[in-house]
Amino acid sequence: METFQRRIGALREEIGRVIVGQRAVLDGVLTCMLAGSHALLEGVPGLGKTMLVRTLAGALGLEFSRIQFTPDLMPADIIGTVVLEQSAEGRNVFEFRRGPVFANVVLADEINRATPKTQSALLEAMQEHRVTVGRTTHALPEPYLVLATQNPLEMEGTYPLPEAQLDRFFFKLEVPFPSREELHAILERTTSDQRVEVRPVLTREDVLAMQDLVRRVPAPRHVQDYAIRVLQATHPNGEGAPRSVTRYVRTGASPRGVQAMLLGAKVRALYEGRFAASIDDVRATAKPALRHRLLLSFEGEAEGVRPDTLIGDILDAVPAAKD
Repeated sequence: METFQRRIGALREEIGRVIVGQRAVLDGVLTCMLAGSHALLEGVPGLGKTMLVRTLAGALGLEFSRIQFTPDLMPADIIGTVVLEQSAEGRNVFEFRRGPVFANVVLADEINRATPKTQSALLEAMQEHRVTVGRTTHALPEPYLVLATQNPLEMEGTYPLPEAQLDRFFFKLEVPFPSREELHAILERTTSDQRVEVRPVLTREDVLAMQDLVRRVPAPRHVQDYAIRVLQATHPNGEGAPRSVTRYVRTGASPRGVQAMLLGAKVRALYEGRFAASIDDVRATAKPALRHRLLLSFEGEAEGVRPDTLIGDILDAVPAAKD
């Protein structure tokens, strides 16, 4: 526990030398990393989403690659492709050229500017940490983390992510606009001659050990049961669903949603120096774990209902203890 908190503290401090504020977003990204999964960051351009991901990769000392998603990007540009090469013996052989998806930390920048066909190229990589090209399967390096940024769907030139793609993101994190004091700090760092170089403070082995510790944090049966009841309440016909969910939700969250809540709760417990996850931890992770997994009905879309509002209604409606 002491080693875990020391490592997290060093990582936060190093990233804080470059990134101003955004503590909740940073902790959400770190939670996804420690859970061995992926994060989707949404916000208008210019809020530092790309810089955050690049800084995290530098502080972790892991291999980093960036994919700039555009409408003309093809799946082979992400995964890689088989090319015809001439061997040293003069024979023609087929060789697989790896794409940028083969890295420890992959930045999928502005992922919703590519077509759904291209977005779907990440499905196998994100879920199974491997890539299949033809009849050959290639394993991806561990730890493996996809951090995708997207612009709000109201912006021109964006495509909604397919539901299967959204479900593979552990958390969806909304990047807020900085405060006045944070803007002052940003200006001082970006319009002066001071330059900060990020140093690696953790190794690959450190990250893998921290991920293993997260899996060993116990979650009592009643905490699991609470997370399950929250998940069930996201479905219009589910047990305990509030009236707003019945009216505005077309499809609730998948079992990946409850997995994200529980693993996120374990990470939060470690952040606070506790050896077991609690119901409060589950409540704290419910919104980032579920907001992208609720599919709104036509009425919900038309009235501009926010998923966070519905999740708040669910947390109010689901009791901590089941009678």
